[in-house]
Amino acid sequence: MSSDPGSTTPAGRDAPVRDRGDACPGSLRLHSADDGALARIRVPGGILTVRQARTLADLARRLGDGELHLTSRGNVQVRGLAEGCGAELADLLSTSDLLPSPQHDRARNIVASPLSGLDGRGRGDVRPWVRELDRLVCASAPATRLSGRFLFAVDDGRGDVAALDPDVTLLASDAGVALLRLGSNPAAIAVPGDAAPLAALLAAEAFLAAASASGTRVWRWHEVPDPAPLAAEVRRALRTHGVDAHVATAVAADLPEVAEPAGSNGSAGPAPGIVPAPDGTATLSVLAPLGRLSASRWLRLASVAADDGAGEVRLTPWRGVLVPGLSPATARERMAELAGPSGRSDDGLVTIPESPWTGVGACIGRPGCARSLADVRSDVAATLGGIGGADGTGVTGGTSGAGADGTGGGLPVYWSGCERRCGHPRGEWVDVVATGAGYDVTVHGERLGTALVAPADLAATVAAARTAVRPDVSMRSPR
Repeated sequence: MSSDPGSTTPAGRDAPVRDRGDACPGSLRLHSADDGALARIRVPGGILTVRQARTLADLARRLGDGELHLTSRGNVQVRGLAEGCGAELADLLSTSDLLPSPQHDRARNIVASPLSGLDGRGRGDVRPWVRELDRLVCASAPATRLSGRFLFAVDDGRGDVAALDPDVTLLASDAGVALLRLGSNPAAIAVPGDAAPLAALLAAEAFLAAASASGTRVWRWHEVPDPAPLAAEVRRALRTHGVDAHVATAVAADLPEVAEPAGSNGSAGPAPGIVPAPDGTATLSVLAPLGRLSASRWLRLASVAADDGAGEVRLTPWRGVLVPGLSPATARERMAELAGPSGRSDDGLVTIPESPWTGVGACIGRPGCARSLADVRSDVAATLGGIGGADGTGVTGGTSGAGADGTGGGLPVYWSGCERRCGHPRGEWVDVVATGAGYDVTVHGERLGTALVAPADLAATVAAARTAVRPDVSMRSPR
């Protein structure tokens, strides 16, 4: 996600005033950057077949810079694209079912609980909801008007993706019931589970109608000037479709971990390691350092999925990759192979939660972005290089699945090359921002360091910030 320099928010009004349309990139609408064009390919629920995963690697090699960049919404970006590659790009995506409806390309923003159906937690496997919601979105004429920033979340009840500031959330509840939440409202609409995807679509269409009536360029649910009547509109729409729906006022008691999403810790994704499943299989969980994977490393993961797993690759909104369906013994062998030849995260993958790279993200920085005031990724590597050599991708201690419900280093850290903070996580994080004179480090609204340059100083300050005690007041993500 990025801030919007083309908007202002007048006092006493929630809806921003924007002087331009939504410029969020897609796979057809490319973004021009200093290192070439950028395509953002939506992957609903982060779920890929082996064929689709291999297509993305082929695309990165043939048309881009040879790398795949994972986003904070479980999507994939390809950078370094040359001018005039649009037709070939669209053809590659279409033949692999990665672009089922060109008109809905940027509307297919759906995150889902990555470990749903894999670890025995949650209240069911939500992948069928993801697939049906994607189908319904692609069949909806109004949905073509959704902003590329509008977000659906499909949460299996554990509260992970519900904490990512979604606009429309489906929460799996007990007895085949789904809870539909609109924006950050802790109350919800209870609907039968088989009607959950339809309910989410109808909520999005109600949002679009309200946005149109507002007369402003409204992109997110919280920007609607008066969202209160929307819940009644959604219930009416559901009744029109023969769906029984009622307000569930006890959502906070039922799901306390998502009662206040704005104050949630944005690090609650699967940690690197091996995650055991109730059926006796295992899931590989790895993180891509700074969300970046070479095509060859990506293809290695796809091969593991094809040869040893369930033929599926899952991407997480925390820039991780899951490969489910392995035997425990094979999972241990493959994890050792994936760690990289030197055990360092710059030529491998993060495979243990104790890695200093766990929970660390960054924007692209220089030379890819003209706005950036620093070569952010090189600075991150220099800073982490002073922490035990940053040998964080070996498998020592990484095969037990310990810590697989969160990251191992306290609060997440995000390094930004400028005040826009493009791609920052939701919830709370350690904010490291380049100023031109060094980096400022802030956590919980308190600045712990100013104009820091030396890697040792940055490492010490960031480490202290990651474990800083949270004050009583909530820190909300900058808009």
